[in-house]
Amino acid sequence: MAPSRTPAAPPAAAPPSASTRTAGSRDASAAEAGLGLRERKKLRTRRAIRQAAYRLMGEQGYEQTTVEQIAEAAEVSQSTVFRYFAAKEDIVLTVEYDPALEQAVRDRPADEPPLTAVRGAVVASLRMLYDEFRPEFVLRMRLMREVPVLRAQMYENMDRNVKLLCGVLAERIGRPGDDFETRVVVGAVFGAVTQVLFAWMDGEQEGDLVETVDQALAVLEHGLNL
Repeated sequence: MAPSRTPAAPPAAAPPSASTRTAGSRDASAAEAGLGLRERKKLRTRRAIRQAAYRLMGEQGYEQTTVEQIAEAAEVSQSTVFRYFAAKEDIVLTVEYDPALEQAVRDRPADEPPLTAVRGAVVASLRMLYDEFRPEFVLRMRLMREVPVLRAQMYENMDRNVKLLCGVLAERIGRPGDDFETRVVVGAVFGAVTQVLFAWMDGEQEGDLVETVDQALAVLEHGLNL
């Protein structure tokens, strides 16, 4: 598969900068706050596995990276890797600090219009991921764009997230959880975000990624009138 053009962003395989590592450390500490010793150890092991996988995949590619190599780099056994991740693709597709989007929507002001609330929650969540974990975020997006098995699984995950967000949004506006119009709107939101991410990864979209996502969601919020 031919490599995609490099977007106006840090190289996917570049190691985290000192500032990024510091930001990640702050967020890691926040994630561990209130956890017991056993839970903290589990979180750190999971994080070590993911960081080792990202480093190896960035250096040698997804297909060339084996679970055995990931386990060795993370200094754990292969069985430990599979205890935390059911398959290699799950290491890429799950994110330790991925914010709960449904909770982010619940936390928006109650008087906001539905699409305004979703737009605000999506943009805030994406901004945190992009700013705090940019090298991992860029590599993750590139892999999901280029590796067929990851791209297919990404769409399955998206379908689950659409259903979750539908339930939260329907609850917010007093509609049934399986409301058809709500699902169409949420599907449009995820579709818009996906297209922006792919265009950005393919080098077809310049500028700040999160601001571009915000612009795309503004199109939906204002109505699909060309």
